[in-house]
Amino acid sequence: MKAVVFHGIGDIRLDDVPEPVIEQDTDAIVRLTASAICGTDLHFVRGTMEGLAPGTVLGHEGVGVVEALGDGVRNLSVGDRVVIPSTIACGYCSYCRAGYYAQCDNANPHGKQAGTAFYGGPEQTGPFQGLQAEKARVPFAHVNLVKLPDNISDEQAIMLSDIFPTGYFGADLASIHPGHTVAVFGCGPVGQFVIASAKLMGAGRIFAVDAVADRLDMARAQGAEVVNFDAEDPVQTIVELTGGIGVDRAIDAVGVDAMHAHHGPAAQDPSIPESEQEAARLAPHAHPTEQGNWVPGDAPAQALDWAIRALAKAGTLSIIGVYPPTDRSFPIGAAMNKNLTVRMGNCNHRAYIPRLVELVRTGAVDPAAILTRREPMTSAIEAYQAFDQRQPGWIKVELQPGSVH
Repeated sequence: MKAVVFHGIGDIRLDDVPEPVIEQDTDAIVRLTASAICGTDLHFVRGTMEGLAPGTVLGHEGVGVVEALGDGVRNLSVGDRVVIPSTIACGYCSYCRAGYYAQCDNANPHGKQAGTAFYGGPEQTGPFQGLQAEKARVPFAHVNLVKLPDNISDEQAIMLSDIFPTGYFGADLASIHPGHTVAVFGCGPVGQFVIASAKLMGAGRIFAVDAVADRLDMARAQGAEVVNFDAEDPVQTIVELTGGIGVDRAIDAVGVDAMHAHHGPAAQDPSIPESEQEAARLAPHAHPTEQGNWVPGDAPAQALDWAIRALAKAGTLSIIGVYPPTDRSFPIGAAMNKNLTVRMGNCNHRAYIPRLVELVRTGAVDPAAILTRREPMTSAIEAYQAFDQRQPGWIKVELQPGSVH
């Protein structure tokens, strides 16, 4: 079968790979009808998150049809149409029972302290082969597959696999109450769903901070007040627009890979490979290791710095943008001096997907409004390039695995 395969930093290919098979009695094999490209995938391709082994199938967003089931899967049938939550959980450990599916004790084979397991990730996350493929093996299928109503399209459902629940999770972590003033830093696909979720929770005002024109246009269309950080100081603007107070809630929806104010030290050095120049551009405090590779430094990401300064005293910061485990920097002094509450983490997808499916089924939300491109999987490499370059119209990209035939 065909799949999008990681071969090294800046090197992904559409390869022929073996079809997955049932390995455990709780497995399912799903024929993918929709997948997608996520900003997290770009972390691996750019090299800002390490540990992805060559040969790994990329992707952690999927919708499809059940083709085979292990004997231990008792709530599904062959032929069921399903959405695949991006993070993997067993469903029976104490964390899963409490709703912390991203902190499952059993899904990650490296042990209870190994961290979140997900598809198409680095070695420490499992590893599990990804979902940018024609078929995938889903472990613990009784909990890691959610059946879809007939009236939810693939275009809507693929948003339910990761970015809608992640955006909702970010708004939920922020404890948004009716009337709250909210700032969303990063208006990519997840940021757009943070905005949509904040509206569902009754936010009074929403500020959307980014510098990409079509992202800001989409945020404005949702009713957010847009702030272009290339044209103005976002903190000063937000504080002025809130009467000198700041916002009640701020969500970092971008993470380590973007929204830095200045170029890194390697950005204009022609002696440094292009892929490493890109990493340096995205991390302005990058520095060379003894081996000569450029890696992120110790200064906090720009989005975090802005968010903390834009918050009102006693406000709440929610962090759902991806940061690598090696990142140890946080502006703790500024946060403490404002009595901020800080909440963060990987999304517990399985905890949110059923309620979001119901919102989509009833027409309360149409998540396909965020989907801007639908591409055959045969065009996956070109799609990655356009998405990485943030070309106009490439906010969220669906890949269609069935198109390879």
